[in-house]
Amino acid sequence: MAVERFVGGEELPEGCIANALSLTSPKDACRLSLVASTFRSAAESDAVWERFLPPDYYDIISSSIGGPDTLPFRSKKDLYLHLCDHPILIDAGTKSFSLVKWSGKKCYMLSARSLHIIWGDTPRYWRWISLPESRFSEVAELLDVCWFDMSGKINTNMLSPDTRYGAYLVFTTKSRTYGFGNQPAESSVGIAGHERQTQTVYLDPRGGRRQYRYKVVPRRLGIFTHHMAHILRQEVEDTPEGRHPKQRSDGWMEVELGEFFVKRGQEAELEMSLTEVKGGNWKSGLVIEGIDIRPKE
Repeated sequence: MAVERFVGGEELPEGCIANALSLTSPKDACRLSLVASTFRSAAESDAVWERFLPPDYYDIISSSIGGPDTLPFRSKKDLYLHLCDHPILIDAGTKSFSLVKWSGKKCYMLSARSLHIIWGDTPRYWRWISLPESRFSEVAELLDVCWFDMSGKINTNMLSPDTRYGAYLVFTTKSRTYGFGNQPAESSVGIAGHERQTQTVYLDPRGGRRQYRYKVVPRRLGIFTHHMAHILRQEVEDTPEGRHPKQRSDGWMEVELGEFFVKRGQEAELEMSLTEVKGGNWKSGLVIEGIDIRPKE
């Protein structure tokens, strides 16, 4: 129905309009609020925005640090927008939770502390530090390992149903980073205990490997016209196949580990892993904030 052509819309009860708006989406509700004053009033109502919040939203915010009373909102719309723009820390600060603004679907980030990192508690290989730019109280700094192996898990019933999710390692690098330039890592995302397809992932923020190519060019010598093989080495920068890091708006970098479709009613443990154990070279300089799990556009 084209709302612009609706005659006498302001004569409908506001509750009826609010119920209709709640069956749309946050994006549509905001657009329809521009049609008429009654639509605008209905679009601000708690009845509409409660439908846009996840069914378990109160349980989630109750597990936040400080509880729901610490969240600054006067209405359900305020709460919704706050969760879109300001991820909250939950589960004793080991995860963050937020919403996608235009759909209301759930997003989580697993902190580095909630991940299983091989040698993560050995000070010789990893150390835990605080960074003001991180949403979490501590992040994991890679000092020196040759066996790079980490994984994280989340139950699919925590995620929005009928939604394709992507999992992204969120990290940054120190001024001296080595061991990742020419050696890709392997990532996988899927149900724990089941076979999963692996992906090639590069953690070098430069996103390429230096390679050498050779080509044969003709060369003329003296008064005789003939050609001889003259080898000219050309140094080029190639981008190998695989997934490469991208800059995030919050200043960190991310690289996609894989994706997974969450079916309605599905309850299983989703596992994300990242390893580099084949090269045998020592690696250092990464700072891991966590794994971001969010709907794909």
